[in-house]
Amino acid sequence: MTREFVPEISTGSLVSQSNEGLGVESVDVATLRRTTVENPLLNIDEYITDGLGHVRIKGVRKSTNTGYESGVVSYSYRKSDDRAWKSLATIDQSDGIHQKGFNPVAVDPAMDVVYGFEATADGHRALFSIKLDGGAAKTLVLGRQDVDVDEVITIGRQRRVVGASYATERRQVEFFDPALTRLGAALAKALPGAPRVEFLDASSDENRLLLLASSDTDPGKLYRLDRTTHKLELVLAVRPELEGIALAPMVPIKFPARDGTLIPGYLTLPPSGPRTGLPAIVMPHGGPSARDEWGFDWLVQYFAARGFAVLQPNFRGSSGYGSAWFKNNGFHSWPVAIGDVDDAGRWLVSQKIADPAHLAIFGWSYGGYAALQSGVTEPGLFKAIVAVAPVTDLERLRAQEMRYGSGVIADREIGQGEHVSAGSPALHAARIAVPVLLFHGDRDLNVNIEESREMANRLRQANKQVDLVEFKGLDHQLDSAAARTTLLSRSDAFLRTALGL
Repeated sequence: MTREFVPEISTGSLVSQSNEGLGVESVDVATLRRTTVENPLLNIDEYITDGLGHVRIKGVRKSTNTGYESGVVSYSYRKSDDRAWKSLATIDQSDGIHQKGFNPVAVDPAMDVVYGFEATADGHRALFSIKLDGGAAKTLVLGRQDVDVDEVITIGRQRRVVGASYATERRQVEFFDPALTRLGAALAKALPGAPRVEFLDASSDENRLLLLASSDTDPGKLYRLDRTTHKLELVLAVRPELEGIALAPMVPIKFPARDGTLIPGYLTLPPSGPRTGLPAIVMPHGGPSARDEWGFDWLVQYFAARGFAVLQPNFRGSSGYGSAWFKNNGFHSWPVAIGDVDDAGRWLVSQKIADPAHLAIFGWSYGGYAALQSGVTEPGLFKAIVAVAPVTDLERLRAQEMRYGSGVIADREIGQGEHVSAGSPALHAARIAVPVLLFHGDRDLNVNIEESREMANRLRQANKQVDLVEFKGLDHQLDSAAARTTLLSRSDAFLRTALGL
């Protein structure tokens, strides 16, 4: 296992250790005796093993002259019969936006290759393999022209590479193992609701598999499959409290942006009742380098159960659709991203799904930023704004990130110029014309709580209606049943009052 070594100094004693950085140890799980396998180095980014106890890949971060991370990581590899390190590849994200180069993720010892991701000429991420025999021959394993291939599937104690996946309207898996291809298809047909089946783990001989079957209307059930006896045994439900409760289907849709570009997204309507004239929520995702996918979403299902239509747009600036769609990310290229989010609301109204008087926006992290910035760019389009842990001032965010090693990369990600002040909703609070509800944890290391405090103060100074709920001792995820219950119940009550429901 990897270990972060920290220098130790003992006053009045000769006992100390000066090693510093990331290293690798072999740990006897019975005696807890530890043996150093790879000596620590300060700039090590990661190690990758072959699943058989041999470190085959290491990544070394390059730093700037001022000590910040440069965004460049150089990878080296070992041949199976040699301890010497040889150059493998370099990934470069020094512009803070686009990653260039081969990014290794997993080693297959039987084939003696490393799998990794790299952008193709058309800007879509694809899966490649490189031989670790000294020849460094690179082979395209799986690529698409519409979406990024972004996940390697591994199973078992050796983390054997068995496939890769990508998300179109739904996540798709392509197995390299024909037996798993047949098994996955058979299980999806046999289990109720035609769920997506994920192989999570396996016994050492891979005769027993742990799998998760889930869908948009099923949070998931864990099963154990014995491939020898063909016995499938239910282990547990992920959210047993929802057993027997009707959940709402998530439907892939596309809507036109103002320039005619079709924006993909997911529409979830209440499980019963009318299909038109509904109170509705546009829910932009976090990130900004992320995307929404088909599947169970606790936020979406809660609001659907409360009678809201929910639209999740994968606006331009989302990841997963190639570099052209990603633009320069949702901060640097915020006018396009926020325009798409606003157009999602307009589409709901044009399709008569939403009553224009009952249209709201709810977002978390970057989604919270998008919710607030939409109130600046299109005052009154959304009649209520809920923002959880939002960025509100891009210059403040830059200053916060400069405290960390990745500060230079974040500086380039945000960019310089007029878009920084124009894209900071806290600086334009007076333009927001509707009630705002903010939530934030005071131990948030992703987005400092001062972002929400500043937003709330500026809204109050502009005589706007705002409420800030602070959660003590919680971070960006608000990973607390009590906190999330408060978030949901107060959001629901706020929206019903603000929208006049």
